[in-house]
Amino acid sequence: MPLALVALAVTAFAIGTTEFAAMGLLPEIAGGLHVSIPRAGWLISMYALGVVIGAPLLTAACARLPRKAVLVGLTGLFTIGNLLCAIAPNFTFLAVARLITGLPHGAFFGAGAVAAAELAAPHLRARAVSVMFSGLTVANILGVPAATLLGQQLGWRAAMLVVVAIGGLGVLAIARFVPHLPSHPQAGLRHELSAFRSGQLWLALATVVVGCAGLFACYSYITPTLTEVAGFAESSVTVVLALFGVGMTIGNLVGGYAADRALRPSICAAFLLMALALGLFAVTAHARWSAALTVVLIGVFGFAVVPTVQTLVLQKARNAPTLASATVQGAFNLANAQGAFLGGLALSAGFGWTSPTLVGAVLATAGCAIAVASWALDRRGGEPSRVAAVAAGEAPRQQVH
Repeated sequence: MPLALVALAVTAFAIGTTEFAAMGLLPEIAGGLHVSIPRAGWLISMYALGVVIGAPLLTAACARLPRKAVLVGLTGLFTIGNLLCAIAPNFTFLAVARLITGLPHGAFFGAGAVAAAELAAPHLRARAVSVMFSGLTVANILGVPAATLLGQQLGWRAAMLVVVAIGGLGVLAIARFVPHLPSHPQAGLRHELSAFRSGQLWLALATVVVGCAGLFACYSYITPTLTEVAGFAESSVTVVLALFGVGMTIGNLVGGYAADRALRPSICAAFLLMALALGLFAVTAHARWSAALTVVLIGVFGFAVVPTVQTLVLQKARNAPTLASATVQGAFNLANAQGAFLGGLALSAGFGWTSPTLVGAVLATAGCAIAVASWALDRRGGEPSRVAAVAAGEAPRQQVH
């Protein structure tokens, strides 16, 4: 595996840990800051809001800068944001710090996805993107469970400080191993905005915002669901979170493989299977073994969506992919904010701990419907459905062997 992709994956690991560990540590954060669990869930939404705001703004601001310098700077900003979270004296400060931490998320994955694609042969670009995103999924096997366990034992601030250290390692790795990647010769906000003339790009973003909210409606409240419904001890939750990470990793790799072969069918199938798994979880959550198995399936189908939709966006954005790629990360995190909010509403309304997963099943089904409609319109318009059809004419600027 090229070391440049490993360097990108290290930062993706740090980002995945800080994003998802907050969900696993909601009870500890709520108790430490003397707020309710639904209110602590706002911290998830604040991070997601930071991604939504930062993705277009930071991408536009950095459009003419060399991509390696951009990746180093964004990783540094993310690390500083986590340091502010670790020293937050109250809930309001922590909420603002979470927003700051989320600002570089979308821009990093946007620039990183384009960089990963440029470092690979045209027919391997989706898999190169999935390698970078593997850091995000491996975070849910190792980083999130470890941070959750550490937070339970030493306090949630200790978990944040570990992420600060990993973020610093990411800065050094990118500076050392990622080769020079100049900006696009036509780089600029006006050029990047041209990608948004595609109606298919907007449909892809809508699919993410609606459909992926289903995953986050469930996962945002996974810890109390596992303890209150399935009967897991707090110390055992980290094992289930690791299993979820295993599912995410499998789904990410399978999604990247499938995207290079049958992009549209893969997107539709992933959303449909995610909806079924979420609906099933409302039943299986009442027993520990079936709850754990279903959590793995949710991870598989939920993250099979990521490389497929990312590849679709790179396809539809054509020669102005950076802002569009960053925007899809904003869309994922808008889905995160929406899912956490709607799941919290169901809990606050008194529908019980399994209600967020039912909300998630409805949202994933709606996402599947949008994906099917987009596919039908694409076929009617005669656009290619394989990323290679677009990428074939764009030789990568630099190959890593």
